Amino acid sequence: MSNCEHTKQSWLIAGAVLLLVALDQALKLYIRTHFALGEAHEILPFFQLCFVENNGMAFGIQWLPKWCLTAFRIVMVGILSWYINSLLRHNARPWYIAMVTLITAGALGNIIDCVCYGRLFGYETWFYGRVVDMLYFPLIHNAAGETLFFRPVFNLADSYITVAVFAIILFFRKDLNDSLEKR
Repeated sequence: MSNCEHTKQSWLIAGAVLLLVALDQALKLYIRTHFALGEAHEILPFFQLCFVENNGMAFGIQWLPKWCLTAFRIVMVGILSWYINSLLRHNARPWYIAMVTLITAGALGNIIDCVCYGRLFGYETWFYGRVVDMLYFPLIHNAAGETLFFRPVFNLADSYITVAVFAIILFFRKDLNDSLEKR
């Protein structure tokens, strides 16, 4: 790949990341500024928009201090950015690069919440913000109306990461293995 092609692809990926992060942040800011904490609105019988905040990782898991989790996410975005650049240099398959780009955009979207939201919304200092979650799919209920499946509330950034990880596991394991062996 020529230097010019590499640069063009790098800008295309950066633009995709910025667009995905902008969509994630626009929805988070809308929910944060138009919903009360815990407020929910049914969109479809199996889909609600609701405002919850997550102080930890996926499913609210908190096994690291908040500043460590935020620092870890920042380091991971740096590593993923380097990895994408390496994939471009080695002419990796475009769809595999797209999946790694989705993971990077998702991580960056949640970093913004952690780094800025506490200070921006006045409830905490820099790097201690909570991630805004709003997508809720209560698919299966018991007789009492309690949700049995799917309980987690998540956001677009989480969706990007989840879809990409499953796609890599299902369709791109060889790409992942090959790329890691070359490094």
